[in-house]
Amino acid sequence: MNDLPMPGSEILERLRTGCVIPAHPLALDGGRRMDERRQRALTRYYLAAGAGGVAVGVHSTQFEIRKPGVGLLRPVLELASEVLEREGAGRAMRVAGICGDTRQAVAEAEMARELGCDLALLSLAALIDHPDEELVAHARSVSEVLPLFGFYLQTAVGGRVLSHDFWRAFVEIPNVCAIKAAPFNRYQTLDVVRAIAAAGREDEVMLYTGNDDHVVGDLVTRYRVAGPHGKVELHFRGGLLGHWAFWTRRAVEMLETVRRHDGVIDEELKVLANETTDANAAIFDAVNGYAGCIPGIHEVFRRQGLLQRIDTLNPNAALSPGQSEEIDRTYRDYPHLNDDDFVKANLDSWLR
Repeated sequence: MNDLPMPGSEILERLRTGCVIPAHPLALDGGRRMDERRQRALTRYYLAAGAGGVAVGVHSTQFEIRKPGVGLLRPVLELASEVLEREGAGRAMRVAGICGDTRQAVAEAEMARELGCDLALLSLAALIDHPDEELVAHARSVSEVLPLFGFYLQTAVGGRVLSHDFWRAFVEIPNVCAIKAAPFNRYQTLDVVRAIAAAGREDEVMLYTGNDDHVVGDLVTRYRVAGPHGKVELHFRGGLLGHWAFWTRRAVEMLETVRRHDGVIDEELKVLANETTDANAAIFDAVNGYAGCIPGIHEVFRRQGLLQRIDTLNPNAALSPGQSEEIDRTYRDYPHLNDDDFVKANLDSWLR
């Protein structure tokens, strides 16, 4: 147990303090090959925006990067790690999305460790029908390679309901450092919160929001729940979000605003919460079951100039009918949410 890998002290402190961790998209050229210049530019954008790190190889990076004949998992991890190592001010956190059955997940974690990644964001979607004890054994196997950033994937996009008992066993893994709660369900979020408290690990396992429909609400919420020695308080330290993949400079400012309020929910935050959810609905294409989620993120970057096109590895993925108009509406209704001026001022330097 004592030989399990742990992140460096700077990474642990950054997790505890709380930060913005964008889910890194994939830039493609007209032949659906990775556009390395624009892929680097996206990573530079996140650094300049003040993100605490990036998550690569996750849903926003497109799971198809792992397909035979595509083979982009290693290149995208390598490229992000190279930019973060060379240009990061301080030590930017590198979170690798880890997928598949235990053999695949361990192999991906070994690759990520070799490339300098700090944490494994562990998807359990491949084990959707397996009992809890097998999921925990799977997580332990991956934890022997990289420290874990747990992930409660929403059921709407292929995840499964994970019980309080599962999370209680999961947080007993010594090098679980954080959990991204993204079930889009407050009852299920509470299962995670209660599990951390029950294990007495409220100061060791950091909560991060992944609920794209409830970002501000999660960040301002305080939980007082039972621990082994009485009530303890937990809160979301930051977020690891597809929603924070775009307009990231504003996301950093949002987190700073929430910190200044210190859990006090005033009218400003109530309005900001609803504006953020409405913008997310348009760009993630909630009305169509998130079918246009990744193209929506790409469309924001195309408008800003960070991407030239909205193509994905799936040739059938596209903006849904009416989605572009909904994004137009978001720009009209909530101009303070976008960071277009920030991007315009720095784009040339990121595209160098």
